[in-house]
Amino acid sequence: MARRHKRSCFRLFCIGVGLFFSQELVRGAGVTIITHGFNGNVTDWIIPMAQRIPNYDLFPGTEFSCYQITVASDYSVTQSRIAGVGPLVSDSGEIVIKLDWSSLAVTLGNSTTDIADAVVPRLLSTSFVPELGGRSLAEFPIHLVGHSRGGSVVSEMARLLGQQGVWVDQVTTLDPHPVSFPYGDADVLLVQNVLFADNYWQSNPDFSCPNGESIWGAYNRFLADLQNGYSCNHSDVHLWYHGTIDWFDTPATDTQATITSSERQTWWTGYEVEGANAGFYYTLIGGADRLSTDEPAGAGNGKIRDGYNQIWDFGAGTAANRYALASNNGAWPNLIKFNVTGKNTITAGESTLLKFFYQDGATTNQSVNLKVFLDQDFNPYNGNDQLMIDGNYPSTGTNSVFFANLSLSSSNVSPGTYAVYAKMTGGGHTRYLYAPEVLAIDANLEPPRFNPSLSGLQSDGGFRLSLSGEIGQKVIIQGSTNLTSWIPISTNSFTTTNLVTVDIQAPQHKERFYRAMLVQ
Repeated sequence: MARRHKRSCFRLFCIGVGLFFSQELVRGAGVTIITHGFNGNVTDWIIPMAQRIPNYDLFPGTEFSCYQITVASDYSVTQSRIAGVGPLVSDSGEIVIKLDWSSLAVTLGNSTTDIADAVVPRLLSTSFVPELGGRSLAEFPIHLVGHSRGGSVVSEMARLLGQQGVWVDQVTTLDPHPVSFPYGDADVLLVQNVLFADNYWQSNPDFSCPNGESIWGAYNRFLADLQNGYSCNHSDVHLWYHGTIDWFDTPATDTQATITSSERQTWWTGYEVEGANAGFYYTLIGGADRLSTDEPAGAGNGKIRDGYNQIWDFGAGTAANRYALASNNGAWPNLIKFNVTGKNTITAGESTLLKFFYQDGATTNQSVNLKVFLDQDFNPYNGNDQLMIDGNYPSTGTNSVFFANLSLSSSNVSPGTYAVYAKMTGGGHTRYLYAPEVLAIDANLEPPRFNPSLSGLQSDGGFRLSLSGEIGQKVIIQGSTNLTSWIPISTNSFTTTNLVTVDIQAPQHKERFYRAMLVQ
């Protein structure tokens, strides 16, 4: 039975050939990678979890791309699209990946670092996913999700990406349980290239069921009451997270276990509203405030902003809550945060303000290029965008993060509602990031103006009419011989700020007056 929505539901809807966006925080074009742990696979609960993501109430579109990446027993890595559409044509730009290393998850001598070592080069490769057309998965913001030993896999993936100069937007660990002996798994450590981290864990006195652990530098949510669900609370943690994606259904199932109305009442706090304001809510898709000082599990049980990178001040202040990278070659440019900080509803011709944080380059003696676009959806690859800003900025080196404020003018943009994204290029690599805020540009209602010096009789007797106005304005040109009775001559739209039309009936009149009226 479907439950009543606990928060307002905002979506992207197609209307004819246009698009409608709500004024809610929405962000698209990201890569989500979900992986399992010991003796796990992607078919039991990961595929069901991934399949629910496009149905999430704030998902930024109607299409997505779904791939499976498989690490074989010889550490060869393959990929295949198993659902959705090609990434160059989807309206959301979202790519969801199930990472399957089941052939190595039990065998001794295979550590989580070994798995990460095999996978990360494929994320950086421009040829690994042919459907990307020469682009790499690392061009989009990355969200890594790992359960049990998989928590160690994703933290190691983040570390190895950091050594290549790649920032990771989010690391989510679900009851992380690295096994040092006999597998040699790495500890779950959050390194300085991770922007936000959240950790969900439990501790069960039943020794036959593994326990998770708290992670330094993460928003830690201890799950104290995980009755029912699976027979083992260790697995209940990923079921809990599934319930925050499929929060609007009760019962909700990952095909292996079920969340009933009883679990909805006991597994989440009142703040978390039966899963609606928890877990997946803190992703870019979910759009929650990750800088919040709220404590969803109660006072003293962890603030949301605890998980935010505070090595540099992105809004959460500064503190030593990340481990340093042993090395960083600075090969990739990084858009870390990007926001519309000014008004997100403006009139055509007005400007608004933007702000971005970035890191780029091994040294500071170079520059990086930034372009800003207005987009009709959330996929920078499908060609329905408009370039607004193009400029170069100094590189930061690997020990600094810079920010800059920009002014975006709408003087050459048709009225409508747009997603806003930035594209940063440097060192032969490119990364993209959409602002969570959409920008609504309303039509300018200021009347158009005739340009007398550019208007006049033509050689064929027609009368040339030149007007100035705002792009997207639609006007009716009317004529009159007595200033009382007016008849329409033509209807035109401004595609630039200047419009020219000709009154071919002018030779039929000794004199004629003209006016232009806006069509709303």
